Amino acid sequence: MTTTNGTPDPKIIDLINEKKGNGILTSLEYFPPRTETGVKNLNSRMDRMRDNLNPLFTDMTWGAGGSTADLSMELALRAHSTGHVANLHLTCTNMSKNGDPIAAVHEALKTALDGGIRNIVALRGDPPAGEEEWTAAEGGFSCALDLVKYMRKEFGQDFGISVAGYPEGHPNAITELKDGEGLDSLSESEKTRYSEFDGKMYVCKDEDYKKEMDYLKEKVDAGADMIITQMFFDVEVFKTFVNDCRKWGITCPIIPGLMCINAYPGFKKMTKFCKTRVPKDLEAKMDSMKDDAAAVKAFGVEFGAEVCQKLMDFGVEVLHFYTLNLEKVVYGITDALGLTDGLVEKSNESDANSMVAVGSAWARVGDKVKSIYGEGTVKEIRRGGEAVIEMLSWELAGGQRPTAYLQKAHYQKI
Repeated sequence: MTTTNGTPDPKIIDLINEKKGNGILTSLEYFPPRTETGVKNLNSRMDRMRDNLNPLFTDMTWGAGGSTADLSMELALRAHSTGHVANLHLTCTNMSKNGDPIAAVHEALKTALDGGIRNIVALRGDPPAGEEEWTAAEGGFSCALDLVKYMRKEFGQDFGISVAGYPEGHPNAITELKDGEGLDSLSESEKTRYSEFDGKMYVCKDEDYKKEMDYLKEKVDAGADMIITQMFFDVEVFKTFVNDCRKWGITCPIIPGLMCINAYPGFKKMTKFCKTRVPKDLEAKMDSMKDDAAAVKAFGVEFGAEVCQKLMDFGVEVLHFYTLNLEKVVYGITDALGLTDGLVEKSNESDANSMVAVGSAWARVGDKVKSIYGEGTVKEIRRGGEAVIEMLSWELAGGQRPTAYLQKAHYQKI
């Protein structure tokens, strides 16, 4: 949906209601790149994809740990000013202004509002690396529900609000099966959600799934207009989730989040991180092509089109693509579905290497960090956030490097 520069965006929920029954719509999601070159290239890609696909709306993510707050806002405002309907992600994580976490969120919302943005994805955000649970700052928000309530209280109906839905359960609600627990120990519904990685099985148990659904209902009742789901690769999981939402009295639009398969390493990393269910035939197919990048990308188009067709047959009218800041697979899918024609031949991903995410503000193993002792590489993150860092600035006899043990307040990710 192209908007007129200088006027506020329409609310996405209003656009969905206006266009209901008028064909399949697409929406696109991007993340802030790490470098200035990446940002420049992303701006060009967003312009091209706006013109080629006329997306209903365009999401811009907000980095874990608040790492991309300023850049996310800048990119979302540019998206709005260049004809996109911007849908800005906003999290409660690591947001603070002069020690006040509420003031920081309010300022971000006010900046977005003043800039013409009228759509927000209300999220909690990820915990810092080395900590299993996310802890709210004193006096701050503890969950996305708090953020939805705050937005409606302070801004009324100024914003359209989206929230996240998790067809397989939030990763925090997915647990590893204990010794002695196998597939036979799962209920029929749990068997449709379980995943398997490195020989271990994971599932959102029925009691936890119920809590997830109860919480989602609370977010919608508090003022959320629509739901965008976490990625999934099993369409039956999505269909069950939608039907369950309706049973719970959740009647708002539910938009499927579709992770485009662009590369084998990224697919393996993201599915493991989110504990996403991967059907056995999909896993086998991906493993068979792991050393053939071109084949993986071509299969990403084939598989993505198959998933989208099943969703369309189910009655889905908006397809939300997690683009990974790339275009070829998205174009291939829309061409295959007949929504566009000849776009894949026009795709240009020569800048793909610049599409690297800023990443979390919280350092993880392998990240480069700096401290008063110089720069180093994180070798381990211990509970509580203490990092074991191999210092690169010094070298001892025999080529050995000293190791520093620093609390998270004493080092910064580069």
